[in-house]
Formats: sequence, structure tokens, C-alpha cells
Amino acid sequence: MASSDSEFNPDLLLAHKLPETCYTYNERDVAIYALGVGACGQDAVDSDELKFVYHENGQEHIQVLPTFASLLTLGSLSNGLDLPGFKYDPSLLLHGQQYIEVYRPLPSKASLINKVSLAGLQDKGKAAILEIETRSYEKDSEELLCMNRTTVFLRGAGGFSKSSPPFSYKNYPSNQGLAVKIPQTQPSAVLEERTQPSQALLYRLSGDYNPLHSDPNVAKLAGFPRPILHGLCTLGFAIKAIIKCICKGDPTAVKTISGRFLASVFPGETLITELWLQGLRVIYQTKVKERNKAVLSGYVDIRGLSSSL
Repeated sequence: MASSDSEFNPDLLLAHKLPETCYTYNERDVAIYALGVGACGQDAVDSDELKFVYHENGQEHIQVLPTFASLLTLGSLSNGLDLPGFKYDPSLLLHGQQYIEVYRPLPSKASLINKVSLAGLQDKGKAAILEIETRSYEKDSEELLCMNRTTVFLRGAGGFSKSSPPFSYKNYPSNQGLAVKIPQTQPSAVLEERTQPSQALLYRLSGDYNPLHSDPNVAKLAGFPRPILHGLCTLGFAIKAIIKCICKGDPTAVKTISGRFLASVFPGETLITELWLQGLRVIYQTKVKERNKAVLSGYVDIRGLSSSL
């Protein structure tokens, strides 16, 4: 729903402060998330993945997948943001990209303060592109743990600026989160994983309750034959593949994650993730095997490689 000319004032918008949010999680949440993105889904005793759901000396020692950081943004967009002069319908939101920086390994339980800000907004006429940045700090130490930048495409929300050229704002370095060019060479590694028919129902327990991923009637109204998998779930599968194949199972090697969502995945389909190692950057592309269709692409910057690699 576009706003009228009198309502939109760029200066008011850019001066607007978004409210902080809180996020508290524990070991159970970490384990449920890991299962939701396929940890131990192919092998219940996989030595690279069991540590994300179990530790023999107690759950407080389980390791955390870096993409768990994406859950910290859930409260920001689901019910719509209060931005001066800009209105949109959350039900018409399409997730376009996710960019994550992990500054130190996420603890298996924490209470966090999320500082949310407008990172970008573009008027595209019939639609708008909205980018929200979330910086997550540990409540007690005030240490910055990670940063998310969520890019969404909002159908029907364009035309709010009524100006020429249309309003366009970005507040981050231009080299962050760029679309990658997939190499034409043979990949350094390939991992194939089948998602479960119930994958979206399991993943939604981590907090994304959008009925598009669970309700057949809602999916059909949106133009899908059945519920689709969450994009961030597919991202979790892809980054888990990089940790397994490139980082030798070490999640702390992941520094930066950039993912661009290209197409939908249906629960039960098989994901093939192709990886190209270029220095300390991994280019990746995930395809659905059954339809031979690319659904996700991006890059991961890693902190280093062991000598065995």
C-alpha cells in the first residue's frame, strides 16, 4: 500500500529511530534450530553435525551454527515496521537477500539486545526494497556478537516518494552483499542433502510461523501448489555444507555470510550445494536436484584454513 505524497518526508524517515528488541535463547533453541536446517538428518551420529544438537557433558557445551544468527531478526519485520510515511503489507513480503557478519562464536545460551536500523530503502514504482540492519549485543557484557542485514521485496509498496528520481537510500559499503558470479569451473566440493517432507514444520519451531510454510490453503492463495520451505532454512543447509566440506566441521571458521534467494524449495526436495574455494572466500550455489533449478547463491568469507586443506 503506497503512501501519499504529503505523508512521505525523507528527513523524518532517516531521522527515525527504530526500537531495540530483546532476544533470549537457550541450548534447546540451538538444538531445535540445528535439526531444522538438517543437522544429523542424513546420519544421526554424523561427527561433524552431532555437536550442534548434543554434548555428552551437557547441552550447554553444544556448538552453534553461525546461521542461528538469522533468527535474531525475526521480530523486526513480521508485523511491519513503523516508518514515517512508509506503509506496507507484511503478507506481501518476499525475502530477497540475507547478509550476516559473525564477530565471535555464538554462545549456546544468551540474552541479547538487538539494535535495529534502516539500512536501505528504494522506491521501485509498484514495489519497494527495504533493508533492515540488526546488530546483536550480549546483554551483560554489551559485546557485539553479530550483525544481520535483511533485504526484502515489498509488493505493492512502491510509489511512496512521488519524486523524480524515486527515493533511494543505502547506508552501508557498496561491496557488501553483492550478487556473486558463479564460476564455470568444476566446484571444489559438492554436497547433496535431501530435506524431509516435514522440514518446514520443524524449522518453524525456531520462530518463523508464517503460514505460507505450513498451511496448504495459504500456500495456494500465494500461488504455490503446497507450502514452501523457509528461505533461511535453505541458507542454513547451504552454510552447513560449507562448514562440513570446507571448514572440516568447524563453525567458528565462518566470518561473513551472503545469500541471495533465487527460487522456492518444497519440503522433501533434494538440495545440491556446489562450492568453489577462492582464497578465503567460498562461492556457493544451491540447486534443487529434482527440478535442476538454482534456488540460492552467495558467498562465505572464512577466517582461515587448517594446513590439512
